Amino acid sequence: MKTLIKYTALAFSALAFSAYANEDSVKKALTSSMPTAKIQSVKPSEIKGLYEVMIEGKLFYASEDGKYLLTEAHLIDIKAKKDLTEEKQAVEHKKDLDAMGEENMIIFKAKIKKYEISVFTDIDCGYCRKLHSEIDQYLAEGITVRYLFFPRAGKGSESYNKAVSVWCAADRNAALTAAKQNKPVENKTCKNPVDAHMALGEKFGARGTPMIVTEKGTILPGYVPAKQLAQALASGE
Repeated sequence: MKTLIKYTALAFSALAFSAYANEDSVKKALTSSMPTAKIQSVKPSEIKGLYEVMIEGKLFYASEDGKYLLTEAHLIDIKAKKDLTEEKQAVEHKKDLDAMGEENMIIFKAKIKKYEISVFTDIDCGYCRKLHSEIDQYLAEGITVRYLFFPRAGKGSESYNKAVSVWCAADRNAALTAAKQNKPVENKTCKNPVDAHMALGEKFGARGTPMIVTEKGTILPGYVPAKQLAQALASGE
């Protein structure tokens, strides 16, 4: 019996070594082909012979020989009706938002907080303004809103400069509300996180604003009315 246990343990050790060796070989092959890529991790996926590769916070899939890379692919568990890629990517989004820190966001807090969302916003975007015009409805639903800036016209644009001025205002929340209402905000400059917000939005694949990110890290693109959003969050988004 002891001999059987010994050989069983050795067999499992060999399997584990083989798995790590494969992961290492995939990483080496990818590094050789993409020397500038910052590969964070390589793990076996749910499909035999396909590996999950995390590169700079984005999830890709690679063949076991490292010759082929799938981009913007989503692995779906058909039976469970789950997007496995989205779930794992959401974990990375949450880590990135935590790293950004609330001290680098403009926050509208619900009196009785049930949920929390992070919203990438452009001051001059129509639907961003619509969302903010209904901020009291979101707060009434118990949704705390954390704003990050994503001026779509880019750095140096009028929208970008407005974002900087809002951040540098004495009362950021009031300044943001005024700017969203197209009221003048005093031009100011100071140390600000707007560039960092934009970089994070790009990392998350922002193609427009508003872009809502749930507490779990799931992305909900576009404007979502308060009650509808609260229902989605209650269902576990």
